[in-house]
Amino acid sequence: MRRTDREQEFSDFFLARGPALRRTAYLIVRDWHTAEDLTQQAFVKLYSAWPRVRRDSAEAYARKVVVNQCLSHLRRHRPEAPTEHLPDRTGPVDPAQQDSPLDLGAALALLAPRQRAIVALRFLDDLPVSEVAAALGIAEGTVKSQTSRALDTLRTHLPDLVLTEESR
Repeated sequence: MRRTDREQEFSDFFLARGPALRRTAYLIVRDWHTAEDLTQQAFVKLYSAWPRVRRDSAEAYARKVVVNQCLSHLRRHRPEAPTEHLPDRTGPVDPAQQDSPLDLGAALALLAPRQRAIVALRFLDDLPVSEVAAALGIAEGTVKSQTSRALDTLRTHLPDLVLTEESR
């Protein structure tokens, strides 16, 4: 394949898959600018490997590169906010607030980076367990257990995540 054909093929792939991969990166790192930067860095790596990438697995390969780029970034830049006292857990949800939307940003902040990646790939990209495991290089059982733990965390904190009229 000639270089110009390969570059055109890569450009088409970037235009088709870039926005979805950027959205996945956003859910993992929770910042649009960082997600954009990390997606671009991942596509630079993908471009250098493009001649070796099989076209039938290009999307899975690109997703793995983006997720790995995001998780590496989060390992290097761990935000920590020490507090003197832990907040108390709240009681049952007020029935008047049940129709209130959830604060998705606060929900994602409760999860560890790998759990965020798993939740993003499973529920946003709608990938089966086997593909998430392949993308993250972990066992399928790990994907299942981490998904369960992430959902348990979200369920535990659900009352705290409901936006009230005052916080909107």
